[in-house]
Amino acid sequence: MSLPYASATSGKNAREEILKILKRFNCQSVGFMDEFETHSLLLAFTWGGRSIQLRASAAGWASAYMKDKPYTHRTRVARRDYENAALAQGVIAINSILRDWVKGQVTAVETGILSFDHVFMPYMLLPNGMTLVEHVKSAGLLPALEAQ
Repeated sequence: MSLPYASATSGKNAREEILKILKRFNCQSVGFMDEFETHSLLLAFTWGGRSIQLRASAAGWASAYMKDKPYTHRTRVARRDYENAALAQGVIAINSILRDWVKGQVTAVETGILSFDHVFMPYMLLPNGMTLVEHVKSAGLLPALEAQ
């Protein structure tokens, strides 16, 4: 099985589509921030006076890719080049994944399947600058996950 988005080709087009979807959804503001040190993408937007922020990890995607297609002695490039290529593809992939996720979530809200709060609450910013999910995790309000 091939890892989803392994053949995605353009992060720019995916970002343009996210912007288009969120503008149509009447967001007051939308922004993207590339976090080079953590190899992640921050998507932030405001809707109905609520600020939303979520991060997507290119490093996480690259790790999944390398688990799916591990480096071997038969790989035709150096290990470091292989890892860098996986990370570069991860940057493209997370844009496409976010596009599809945003489209699905906005569609769920627009069709009345779910409310805005049900879909985006974990990513809502609190007055202290943390997202709700970050606050819940740091306060230990959820039980630990069982080992898989």
